[in-house]
Order: sequence, then structure tokens, then C-alpha cells
Amino acid sequence: MNADEIDAQIRAIAAERRLPPSHLERWLAMDQPSRAAMLEIANTLRLRTGQLVAALDTLEEIAVREHVTVAAVLDHPEIRRISRRSGSAPSRASALLEQLRALRYPLLKEMQDDLRAEVSALNLPRGISLDLPKELGSDELTVSLRVRSGAELAHLLEALDRKRAGLTRIVEMLGGKREKNEI
Repeated sequence: MNADEIDAQIRAIAAERRLPPSHLERWLAMDQPSRAAMLEIANTLRLRTGQLVAALDTLEEIAVREHVTVAAVLDHPEIRRISRRSGSAPSRASALLEQLRALRYPLLKEMQDDLRAEVSALNLPRGISLDLPKELGSDELTVSLRVRSGAELAHLLEALDRKRAGLTRIVEMLGGKREKNEI
């Protein structure tokens, strides 16, 4: 497919999805391999307008920071895996955006992984769930209990008390505090 055909398809997608003109201009300003790679992803995953905007913004940020093209970012093994795997287009589009955020914010991804590992290490009994804030946009940890009897409630509260040190560590991690040996 030549550059004019790629640009025509990009304009068609932009019109169909009512892509903001500024994002269309940025997409068309990319080098030809990047425009084509983004077009392929947009078509393969049937990105909706918001997803397309988020992907374009994040891809541009990664490309600038890493001094690479958008095509190079989209050629990342994990991105290729997401675009080629089976499953619904919406779930793959969501996975794409999550992976792009991980590439854009590697320290955030590392912190999320550390927190998930801490939660998993607590090995809490069924009936207790911990919810970490989305995108670590808050320093609050939500603890939920699901009980059907007073005895079950007592058991879960005792389990929480036994895990107090681990829970405190997670809350402090959310608040930005690290242990001395991590600094």
C-alpha cells in the first residue's frame, strides 16, 4: 500500500471515529512506516475514539523519550503479541493501552508489580479482598470483607490482625514510603 492510500485510510478512520483534528494531524505527521503501523493496529483492534487518542498520545510520548519511531514502539514484542493473540478486539485494545502505559511509565509498572507481589504474599483467606488504587492515583487501600456469620467475621478479623505488618507495609508503599534498604 502506498503513502497516499495509507493517508486516505487514516482520514477515513478519523472521520468515522470523529478523531479530533489535532490527533489526525499528528498521525499524518508521523513517518510513513509509523503511520502504516498505527493504521494496522487501529484496524486490527478496532480502536474506539478514546482508545485511539490515548494510543496516539502515549505512543508519541514513548517515541520522543526513547528517541525511536512510533513504528519501532509498535514493533515491541509485547505489543505484537497483544495485536496477534486471540480474543475480543475490545479486550486486546485494553491490553494494548495497558502495555503502552507500562512502556511509558516503567517505574509505575514496577511499583504496581511490587504491590501486587506484596498482596499475593499475604496469602489472605477467602472473604478478604484488597483493592489497590487504579493507576496508583491514590494512596488508599480498600479492604473488603465478605462474611455470612459472626464466626466467619471473627476469623477474618483475626487473619487481618495476623497480617497487620504486611498490610502496613502495603499502605506505606502506597504512600510513597520505602524501607531504608530500598532507598
